[in-house]
Amino acid sequence: MNLNVGGPLGLIILILDIWAIVSTVGSKASTGTKVLWILVIVLLPVLGVILWFFLGPRAAKL
Repeated sequence: MNLNVGGPLGLIILILDIWAIVSTVGSKASTGTKVLWILVIVLLPVLGVILWFFLGPRAAKL
């Protein structure tokens, strides 16, 4: 099975991944939790963002 994610879909996934990573870094979670979530997001871009959306730490409110 050849799964090619490029063009607009790839750009959307990249933007969502960056948003999730920035939000995770800005959260009040412990350093270990942040590192674990960033690894999940980077290693599993689509599934990682979906998991982060439902289960991950959010950025601290200002």
